[in-house]
Amino acid sequence: MKIRVLIADDHAMIRDGLGALLRDDARIEVVGTAADGREALRLAAELRPDVVVMDIAMPELNGMEALRELRAASPDARVLILSMFSTLEHVQQAFNAGASGYLLKESAGAELKNAIEQVNSGRRYLSRQIEAQASELLARRAQHTPLESLSRRERQILQLVVEGKSSTEIGKTLHLSAKTVETYRSRMMQKLGVDGVPALVKFAVAHGLTPAG
Repeated sequence: MKIRVLIADDHAMIRDGLGALLRDDARIEVVGTAADGREALRLAAELRPDVVVMDIAMPELNGMEALRELRAASPDARVLILSMFSTLEHVQQAFNAGASGYLLKESAGAELKNAIEQVNSGRRYLSRQIEAQASELLARRAQHTPLESLSRRERQILQLVVEGKSSTEIGKTLHLSAKTVETYRSRMMQKLGVDGVPALVKFAVAHGLTPAG
């Protein structure tokens, strides 16, 4: 039986490239592609893939938040994070959120098929370039990163704030009042020890929630 794969990345070129690479393999079937986290959740529920290959930095709902929601809604689906970030903190965040594997984008061409097979079989996968750090990762997995100090709602608001959305726009997206959004934002800044939107943007870029530039 073929491994059913859903690809989620906000860059069409990457989605197309990965899709073309996987479609050449008779063992794998690409059942869909998504351009943001919300679309990935919708398609995962509709298509029920075996493996979701997901970028971290995506608009609307980043890959890390989509991963958390996907693990809750579709626990049988394996998630392989595809990222340009090679720091141990990003890897730790991904596994803490429920990822089955972490693959660097620069290695995707050579490792993607094997990574998909590994996570589909229930094994963990780490890019070869960061595999040597696996022992350190395992030692730190119980620790919490600053991002994990935020509630699910605060993380949602953080992403929309750094995307330039006003409190009113965020409220409409999340079905909250603008005043409630402001309260969440104030609490979030206190938790992170930051002051102002520029500092929030810097935090979001550093943690892979939104691309730099």
